[in-house]
Amino acid sequence: MTGREIRLGRLLAGGKTVVVAVDHGEFDGPIPMLEDVPGVVAKINPIVDAVLLSPGMLPHCGKSFAFKGAPMPIVRLNWATTYCFGWKYQEGETVSAASPRAMMEAGTEAVLVSLSLKTGSEKRDAKNVRIYAKLVEEAKKCGLAVVGEYFPARGERVTGKEQFEEIKVGCRIIAELGADTVKTFHTENFPEVVAGCPVPIWGLGASRLPKMVDALSLAKKEMDEGAQGVVFGRNAFSWPESTKFQAALVGVVRDGLTPAAALAKQGLK
Repeated sequence: MTGREIRLGRLLAGGKTVVVAVDHGEFDGPIPMLEDVPGVVAKINPIVDAVLLSPGMLPHCGKSFAFKGAPMPIVRLNWATTYCFGWKYQEGETVSAASPRAMMEAGTEAVLVSLSLKTGSEKRDAKNVRIYAKLVEEAKKCGLAVVGEYFPARGERVTGKEQFEEIKVGCRIIAELGADTVKTFHTENFPEVVAGCPVPIWGLGASRLPKMVDALSLAKKEMDEGAQGVVFGRNAFSWPESTKFQAALVGVVRDGLTPAAALAKQGLK
């Protein structure tokens, strides 16, 4: 068995993965509740499987991964204008932001590589694919597990049907280009997205929802419709009792509890 197979097996063990994302500052700066990334990561419940970070934060958060039973670090390798919501970029440009080898040497066990297509320029789309494919190839040579992310370049400008159709095709494309698992939005007709992708799909948490039960209900819906894990950011770390909430999230995703039962088990309302 290779090192990559071992890392991938750990990441996908049981087929029900929970990842907490704290990489928002790479695109939005110090957003509320995430001004102190190392402090937030230190409070993440080690019951979750992994934590998604930006490249520069891994050295600052190393202690949170350096103990038996700690979650796996996942580092995002490319930077894309698609995620700079506050600046309202629209063209979906992407660049490599970190090398797989450097991140492996820094301690990561898995990497995330994102891809946006239908940017309005065939040349830009081809460039984005070239960057994506190169990073995936390099990551695999380093023995790292690879999480692919499909994220529509046009964001809120697409309808629900358009988002579904684009994500259905986009997830298949990034799987065909080498991803071990895919992180993307929950859409209408989500089971069809899952059926068309040969690797596990993880559902996003997206924008913060009003109540904890709403976030857990989204996770349950994603799992019921075929997802094999979730990647939640603000819907995982921004609650007053975030450590207990993350345990409840694991209860829904991994143990199949209802949102109400998962909250009750942790003494949350």
